[in-house]
Amino acid sequence: MDTKFARRTERIGRTTCSYWRAGKCNRNPCRFVHIETPSPPAACGYGNTAYSYGKKPHSSSENTPKYGSKKALLRDNGDRGDATRVAKAFKKSSPRICKYWINNNCVHGEQCLYLHSWFRGDGFSTVTKLQEHKKVITGIALPVGSDKLYSGSTDGTVRIWDCHTGQCAKVINLGAEVTSLISEGSWIFVGLQNAVKAWNIQTMSEFTLDGPKGRVRAMTVGNNTLFAGAEDGVFFAWRGSSKADSPFELVASLTGHTKAVVCLAVGCQMLYSGSMDQSIKVWDMDTLQCTMTLNDHTDAVTSLICWDQYLLSSSSDCTIKVWACIEAGSLEVIYTHTEENGVVSLFGMPDAEGKPILFSSCRDNSVHMYELPSFSERGRLFAKKDVALIELGPGGLFFTGDESGLLMVWKLLEVPKVASS
Repeated sequence: MDTKFARRTERIGRTTCSYWRAGKCNRNPCRFVHIETPSPPAACGYGNTAYSYGKKPHSSSENTPKYGSKKALLRDNGDRGDATRVAKAFKKSSPRICKYWINNNCVHGEQCLYLHSWFRGDGFSTVTKLQEHKKVITGIALPVGSDKLYSGSTDGTVRIWDCHTGQCAKVINLGAEVTSLISEGSWIFVGLQNAVKAWNIQTMSEFTLDGPKGRVRAMTVGNNTLFAGAEDGVFFAWRGSSKADSPFELVASLTGHTKAVVCLAVGCQMLYSGSMDQSIKVWDMDTLQCTMTLNDHTDAVTSLICWDQYLLSSSSDCTIKVWACIEAGSLEVIYTHTEENGVVSLFGMPDAEGKPILFSSCRDNSVHMYELPSFSERGRLFAKKDVALIELGPGGLFFTGDESGLLMVWKLLEVPKVASS
């Protein structure tokens, strides 16, 4: 009996604790061994396990190396450097930002397994963080010739930022959620519930454009026409007017979508609308008639952009689709890129060398960057929450606004030229 017990104890003593390997063992002492490096846990704080802050991982004996100790790392990874270097290697390869570092309370420092940086990659840098909004940023605009940046949020405010000081110069409380915001010329257009506010920043005049039903979630300008998509699936078109009481005249209401219109884009003399009904509709800019409906997505269409002769669409179905004209003006998908998470928004801009870069904001609090047309990854930006939109600025600047209300200012960097020998 003693022999059997001894054999069983020896067998257990050679077995690695599966809970420890997953970073979840809370037994002290544990009858299984803790000698393999466990899989990285989901966050820096390691949740409510033995790896929580202020606690040390336990071992089945005093001779068993602790997780994170130099011996354990050398044994499990074959590295002859110190633990700090190994931790940095983990950090370099990790695709996630440390959520504790974001809030300035990560206690692991250089040995943290997650990134302590707002980005991963080369060719850009952070300029500043503007955090005054309390909820989702739904619009960013930098009017041409202005030194003021405008941002709108579902916290019911539009904030005006001084581009020289980075300080908020003015807060406009609208008393209702701002669901979209764009600029065109000297005009700022703000999407609200059942209306669009139009502000002229030169004359300081203000007008209300009525008609939409529900929240105005998407706006764009094309062919001297303002388009605004509403929650009921209808979007409206206004053109310039010589009337004294209003400089805008409602010229059409476009119907066809069965759910909210959430994105609009103009390109190749066409208007494209994406909806929660999973469809994309193509409209003739001159006649404002729908010419075709695209139904390849299997969830809400979240963003549309035009690049060269192509249309790019994203969806909550975790895909980005590239559309091209095939025959007689019809659009077909020529490439589908799949993300691990749903796609929130798309944005395109050239890098410092003029190469087209696609920004894909996903439901993992990050923005993936790809070089077109190859879709080779160029880096990743991070945020506190999902990035709702990205906007281009002058001089290589661009802006991101996330669902926590954080507005980040970024700058493209010139790539140093290597002297030829």
